[in-house]
Amino acid sequence: MYTRLRTLIPLILKLAIMRVYFAVMRYSYLFCYRGKRYVCPFCLHSFRKFLPFGLKHQVFQEKRTIGASYRSNAVCPYCHSIDRERLVYLFIVENQLLSKNIRLLHIAPEINLQKFMKKQKIKYFSADLNNPFVDIRMDITNINCPSEYFDAIICNHVLEHIVDDKRAMQELYRVLRLGGWGILQVPHSPILQKTSENFSIVTKEEREKYFGQSDHVRIYGNDYVNRLKSVGFTVEIRSNCMNDIRFFLYTYIFKKVTVSPEHLNPF
Repeated sequence: MYTRLRTLIPLILKLAIMRVYFAVMRYSYLFCYRGKRYVCPFCLHSFRKFLPFGLKHQVFQEKRTIGASYRSNAVCPYCHSIDRERLVYLFIVENQLLSKNIRLLHIAPEINLQKFMKKQKIKYFSADLNNPFVDIRMDITNINCPSEYFDAIICNHVLEHIVDDKRAMQELYRVLRLGGWGILQVPHSPILQKTSENFSIVTKEEREKYFGQSDHVRIYGNDYVNRLKSVGFTVEIRSNCMNDIRFFLYTYIFKKVTVSPEHLNPF
């Protein structure tokens, strides 16, 4: 107990300082970025532009990686939601996926999406391997839950960090009930037919050089769907493009009948 408190106190203090900092910044951004071009679906504030996000890494540019590379217009200046969580939110709301009392597992939860989920009439479980503020401490290659326990799973930008991603996919499939759905976003290169990975690359420096981030072990290619199918998922791709803003992902996965958005407007 004492050891856990010693671990939590610095995190709580850090979180309190961050909240004060972001409170000051968000109100300054409301003034500096005021406008009507974009509306954030979480906080409902409108802006002339969003803040940038992502990395300007050479490998991301060469492989045209979507979901990890630099985007000049990605983060809401007020609530700090990012494009990928707004995309998931809009997709879930527009398709009315949150049936009453479903069990939903949210791995590595995004803050704004988590706040939204907790307000719904569902049984919500947050999970993470390292975050002490989640409901369940979880290694998704070895999930300590009964088979077919969850009705829905959200797991965004996690699989690219896991060496044995097939094992993680198998576990996600196992704990998802028959007919359930999941959203599994990953960084993706549309010009790679095969996922780029090399398990002899183990140092942080090498991983950053070849995969764009020191904690990434691959960049997924167009075979991502087949990797999901290999563990049992059925995946159907849907495309929906609005204006010139595109966000690509293979994510919406049913255990038997699967629909996945390919392009959606994250705003």
